[in-house]
Amino acid sequence: MITVIGMDGSPLAPAASAALAAATLVVGGRRQLAAAPAPPAAAVVELGPLEPALAALAGHHGDAVVLASGDPGFFGILRSLRERGLECAVWPAVSSVALAFARAGLSWDDAQVASAHGRAPRRAVNLCRAHPKVAVLTGPGCGPAELGAALAGWRRRLVVAEHLGTPAERITACPAAEAAGRDWADPNVVLVLAEQPPAGGPGWRWPPAGAHGGWALPDEDFCQQDAVITKAEVRALALARLAPGPGRLIWDVGAGTGSVGIECARLGAAVIAVERDPRRARLVRDNARRHGVDVRVVEGEAPEALTGLPAPDAVFVGGGGAGVVGAVPAAKPARVVVALAAIDRVAPACSVLAGAGYAVDGTLLQAARLSPLPGGVHRLDAINPVFVLWADRADLADRAPGAGEAP
Repeated sequence: MITVIGMDGSPLAPAASAALAAATLVVGGRRQLAAAPAPPAAAVVELGPLEPALAALAGHHGDAVVLASGDPGFFGILRSLRERGLECAVWPAVSSVALAFARAGLSWDDAQVASAHGRAPRRAVNLCRAHPKVAVLTGPGCGPAELGAALAGWRRRLVVAEHLGTPAERITACPAAEAAGRDWADPNVVLVLAEQPPAGGPGWRWPPAGAHGGWALPDEDFCQQDAVITKAEVRALALARLAPGPGRLIWDVGAGTGSVGIECARLGAAVIAVERDPRRARLVRDNARRHGVDVRVVEGEAPEALTGLPAPDAVFVGGGGAGVVGAVPAAKPARVVVALAAIDRVAPACSVLAGAGYAVDGTLLQAARLSPLPGGVHRLDAINPVFVLWADRADLADRAPGAGEAP
């Protein structure tokens, strides 16, 4: 029998203590083994690489105990044990995420949780860029300092919980930029919080769902002023090809009203909107606030404004010549979507993307909307045709950042 015991600094429950006392094999990290010593006659495996511990447990005949941090079923060792086919009894403790939020005095039924422990940090970082309340289970290469540095340009503050549940516990709140310049003790959990948290309570499920009311929103849902808006019909196809979602970063280049980027943000993606006109940049910010999403707006003209931005998973180019489209592949997005009104720009854009190794396809999108007439009848009101190109590179999909590349 394998008993998995979670530890949070509190005394073990009587049943957990009894299971430990009867164990002939005890597996745990150095910190857990020091806090709950194995019986003198028991074999002990200190956790480092996971495979030797799993092999020892699979080959052991007798009662075994695995000492784990917090709740073993929440980003913990229990998944690996079950994937190995090992049956377990579990005595969980308070998860480190719940404990961190409790120390900060915050509810977390509206929070997102990401693990960067033993994983590339890209998705965790993008989740923090997109959402106003995120807990990150940190790991080497993605601790508080790295998170703080990666959040440059986003208005975030961090609550860093070090050594939770031990006498060395320390809770520190600071701006992201300050966290980037400090040294932090392991282990730690980081809460990443927007400076202006959204109003209202949680939704009906956890984790919270996005895109209430669907997508490809009516054009009237965006304040347009004199900006050109990507029509809802074009947006629907663009969103399908961009594949936005939690953990992804989307560039919206030539954002205009920001409609495409805002819809991506409503689906959980982190978004950078690039717009050269200061008035339209303000319009993007206003529309983002109206829809309750966080879109980072970069004022400047592409392609120069793209230099130094975090690497995207997908890019939408709302018009622009071959110079703008040609600058995008250098950022190595897995997907590129381009909307063009002028037929003369289609062939150069296709050529540039194909030359960068992308598989390119596209369509001419023509639509006509129902328009009411007197007497309860309707006519068709055509909208301007738009060429929509999409380009994919399978070798870049879901990649980890390369050497020297910011997440």
